[in-house]
Amino acid sequence: MNDIESAILGAVSLDAPWALVESFSTYKREHPDDVNRGMNEVKARLEKHGVPVTMHQPELFLSLPGKARVEADGKTFRAKPPAYCVDARDGLAGELVYVPSNQPKAISTMFERSVEDASDLAALVSGKIVLSEGFANPGLVAQFTELGAIGVIAINPGVDIHWGICTTVWGTPDLDDLPRKPRIPAVAVNRESGDQLIELAKAGAQVTVFAEMEEGWFSSKLPEVFIEGTEEPEKYILLHGHLDSWDVGVGDNATGDASLLEMARVLYENRDKLKRSVRVCWWPGHSTGRYAGSTWFSDNFALDLDENCVASVNCDSPGCRWATEFINLCMMSETEDFLSGVIEEVAGKKAEGERPHRAGDYSFNNIGLSSYLMLSSTMAERAREEKGYYTVGGCGGNIAWHTENDTLEIADKDILLRDIKVYLLAVLRNANAEILPFDWRKTAGEFIGTIADYQKKAGDRFDLAPTMQAAEALKTSLDAFYAGIEDGSVTPTAANAAIQKLARILVPLNFTREQRFRHDPAVPIPPLPALSAAADLDKLGPAKLGFARTQLVRGQNRVIAALKQAKALVEEAKA
Repeated sequence: MNDIESAILGAVSLDAPWALVESFSTYKREHPDDVNRGMNEVKARLEKHGVPVTMHQPELFLSLPGKARVEADGKTFRAKPPAYCVDARDGLAGELVYVPSNQPKAISTMFERSVEDASDLAALVSGKIVLSEGFANPGLVAQFTELGAIGVIAINPGVDIHWGICTTVWGTPDLDDLPRKPRIPAVAVNRESGDQLIELAKAGAQVTVFAEMEEGWFSSKLPEVFIEGTEEPEKYILLHGHLDSWDVGVGDNATGDASLLEMARVLYENRDKLKRSVRVCWWPGHSTGRYAGSTWFSDNFALDLDENCVASVNCDSPGCRWATEFINLCMMSETEDFLSGVIEEVAGKKAEGERPHRAGDYSFNNIGLSSYLMLSSTMAERAREEKGYYTVGGCGGNIAWHTENDTLEIADKDILLRDIKVYLLAVLRNANAEILPFDWRKTAGEFIGTIADYQKKAGDRFDLAPTMQAAEALKTSLDAFYAGIEDGSVTPTAANAAIQKLARILVPLNFTREQRFRHDPAVPIPPLPALSAAADLDKLGPAKLGFARTQLVRGQNRVIAALKQAKALVEEAKA
């Protein structure tokens, strides 16, 4: 860490961020009126420190859950409806059927479909209300909707019921997205209620599901701080996190909002020491609009992001109690070495990264931004096991996530201070690096591994050798490109232009199915998705083999063309 970095990290204080955490712990930020109150407070606190703020005012399509319950056998079971489920305030009655499934064991599986092989379930669930384990998430609700269910009851793992959102639509729907809006009511219950309902389902009981939902367009506020760099002011790092929360949402995400506040304060006071700019945003519509705020920003500033943004950094759930480790961290392969070094330097911890999930305001994949972090520090696996905690999607692993228990006690001052410094050093070093600190050799290596895995699963039913050759050729060119950076034959200007442009090609290739400037559904996307059918040939069976091969021919064309484009780009920079 150099002197400038040490001085800037030394300027971090808990005074301003902790004051915001304490304030946010006193009021809910679910309804847009309350979210706007929080946005106004962030703006006022920034301006108190002399930081100028631009307040955007997008109109967002949101879904606001109300009360819910399940009635069966003369009993009433407490429930919560996920945002975007169909309103059923007058009650939906039907036969209850139980479909067993496994609770997600990792964050990476939380949004997947509930049942792996559902081919024989349509006759069982059609016209019924389905009861199954899991969170009321897009995968679970979409799967049972397709099978003909008229309603879904999700059994949460513990004594609490977790709020959530069940649409697969990413952000505010456009005309093409509208058919994917949920068409059935859904609610979540806790484990105890779920066990009782399982017995009633086995007895062939009728149930009635009640769920209140308010849906429509809401005027929202979105504060932005643009801290201009001194050498390349047009280029910037996008640092962002969501402000709306379930209930008071201290660990998810008041601590993140406070971290953004403090980083904006410190970076603005030290703007004369920034080479590139930093753009800081607080999102509305994360919880009630499936990332509607970040999607609005991605849409409305798409061309500027495409031309000038060098990285996206998401700040969600830092500074939570017992969060001693940096595991399950979202980081794209090209960012892994850089971010791991920052965490080792600030926290003295080994980072364990994983492929970014289709979640958490990763609304910029289709533009093609190198991205890192979503959730930050979390509990050690042993600590979670000792406490009997199950997997959740935030709050540092605390199962208060998405419940009314996510209160002030979830935040930890010491951990918050450390996590702010991790984020701050990553952003600062990204902004000031002579060469953008992303290693595309790691991504090419990831591609080679993915292609080899798909080929192994496909066997002799499809030949991916042309794709493998293109990936290996790109890796060879990247080796020469980075060697040229080392020996000075590739100038910093040429290197940075190529590194940024590689993101525009390779990130969409690895994380999207839709064309650029559109948004894929909020369901898991496999690596190199254009080729992922190669891994499913056994499941698809002989009847669909010809169709799968057709899809793979088209997918292979897309991948090879992109790899060749990337190869030409780095060779041009080397010339």
